[in-house]
Amino acid sequence: MAKRSSGKSTSARTSQLRSTRQKARPLIRLDQVCEILGHLAPLHLAQSWDNVGLLAGDPTAGVRRAILCIDLTPDVLAEAIKRKADLIVAYHPPLFKPVARLSATSRDTDSLLFRCIAAGIAIYSTHTALDAAEGGTNDVLAEMCNLVDSEPFEYVEGAGGEACKIVVFVPINDADLVAEAMFRAGAGDIGDYARCSFRIPGTGTFHGGAATNPVLGIAGRYETVEEVRVEVVVPRGGVSEVVDALCDAHPYEVPAYDIYPLHRRPVRGIGRWGPLRKEVSLMGLARRLKRATHSAGCSIVGSGSETIGRVALCVGSAGSLPFRLPLVKGDCIVTGEMRHHDALTILRRGLTAIVVGHWTSERPMLHSFSGRLSDEIPGLDVLVSKADCEPFVPVK
Repeated sequence: MAKRSSGKSTSARTSQLRSTRQKARPLIRLDQVCEILGHLAPLHLAQSWDNVGLLAGDPTAGVRRAILCIDLTPDVLAEAIKRKADLIVAYHPPLFKPVARLSATSRDTDSLLFRCIAAGIAIYSTHTALDAAEGGTNDVLAEMCNLVDSEPFEYVEGAGGEACKIVVFVPINDADLVAEAMFRAGAGDIGDYARCSFRIPGTGTFHGGAATNPVLGIAGRYETVEEVRVEVVVPRGGVSEVVDALCDAHPYEVPAYDIYPLHRRPVRGIGRWGPLRKEVSLMGLARRLKRATHSAGCSIVGSGSETIGRVALCVGSAGSLPFRLPLVKGDCIVTGEMRHHDALTILRRGLTAIVVGHWTSERPMLHSFSGRLSDEIPGLDVLVSKADCEPFVPVK
């Protein structure tokens, strides 16, 4: 009669099976993960002072498991090593300024960087790029507030190649000749369309000096010529070649042309503000946020009975950013932390505020972000750090 397997051996086989599955999980290159992270939190949306993106790691290395946190602390790093993570996505960049040295025994963040590198763990930071991004930290907090039709505090220039517009004035019969020369030199591409231009007829005037030899009209006499204004888009790096081409093809001795820099399409930036789905008292909104964020130190500025109809929010520390907005009585500023003098400014202006805690205002984003990252990269094991925690502990 065969022996029944013991619970211990079953557990061992289960553990071995899990280990085999983990080893069988396909490797994803770090640069591929960074590309997806850059899609979810576009780096060009970050504030100019920030340090986002891949801070440490080999882009060609394989990644099986990533762990998300707000702050890279010794406890988070120990957890990442224990859970065999290949990548730490830290919301706050542990590296802001140039580092002169890395020491394992340092009490500063350079020791964490050293230990991450030694353990083969890459570090990526999202910070203000994720604050501005659709579905990022501010949108998560806005949903907790029940904001509708929210707008950012500011709009920033979107991603894409830098471009210029070249405008040249050509006699009617030579417009096609000059335009084709510019097209061949690299102008006129818009998306999947080529040889794009816009043309407007008009009248050009000139008075050539005695040494000139005008193609149309006579030197020394005021002339008017029927011309066409030809406009084409050109990549910033190809302007010189296109100008050379138009000058070579243009019939005039001295062609008249203009070069205009083009701005990229603006996209949503940092912060969010908008009306609440339903008006609520300041204290009612504060209690809602305290529950939703699990805040241990939520506080208000203003009367708790004040009726709130609109909210301007910014995770972390809003600073003076909300004061740029046309806020009026009945508007509330929601943020993580606030300076004493900003609170006084809020009271002087007849506004209100709710302060939930810096870390606390940002942490709710991690769970939704982990889900989005998992959806984008099904083969990546994405974890939310359990060791990541609020540095301030309330006194009870």
